[in-house]
Amino acid sequence: METTSPRPARRPRPWRAVQTILGVAILMATLFTALPSQGLVAGSFYQRLSIILTPRSSEGESVLSPPQLRVGIVAGHSGNDSGAVCVDGNGNVTLTEVDMNLEIAALVQEQLTQIGYQVDLLREFDTRLNGYRALAIVSIHNDSCEYINDQATGFKVAAALNTNDLNRANRLTACLVDRYQHITDMTFHAGSITADMREYHAFREIDPNTVAAIIETGFLNLDREMLTKQTDRIAQGVVEVYCALQITKTSNRLPSPT
Repeated sequence: METTSPRPARRPRPWRAVQTILGVAILMATLFTALPSQGLVAGSFYQRLSIILTPRSSEGESVLSPPQLRVGIVAGHSGNDSGAVCVDGNGNVTLTEVDMNLEIAALVQEQLTQIGYQVDLLREFDTRLNGYRALAIVSIHNDSCEYINDQATGFKVAAALNTNDLNRANRLTACLVDRYQHITDMTFHAGSITADMREYHAFREIDPNTVAAIIETGFLNLDREMLTKQTDRIAQGVVEVYCALQITKTSNRLPSPT
């Protein structure tokens, strides 16, 4: 029998360890340079991190394309009527609810599309609402132009209760209140939620598996400056809700509306 001499023990490779440490340091430096300082504490940090780490082609397009999530946005009163109408002292119309709703809804659609959602922008009595299926749907409205009192400021939210999943409906409402209030710093005006909001017609038309809510994003009187001059911020308050709901989805892709 031939004997073999024992193999010499492997020498440590300090250079490989140094390379690893340098590689991690360079990656972290890249991330902290690419992300603004507020991104490190804001909820967008993980989204930005995901974008940075996603492989991209030479044209800058994402190589990995996750399935899109379908969501719906109703621009309140659009295609039907003007909603609340604001006039000046001479009786001239200065702002209509439908225009405000549509501007906010279009911004929500744009922002959600940019982060990968499939977004349906719907009219008030859109035929697509019949049996509509999606992860969630939110209808955007605003309250009166008339001065009521000094407390008539803030937003209101009501959820569809005729749903197959009441827990998800309640989560949608709670999430909408929490995120919208956090982004806009507006007050939740729970005391003036009306029967028209609780019994909103679209709640009865959509598929019962689709969770839904209606939001009045502000009062067109006392909140008018916020609504018209910080519309991006108002829209972001709604966008945050869909982002938060993504973690509660039961599947990556929901059927198209029928």
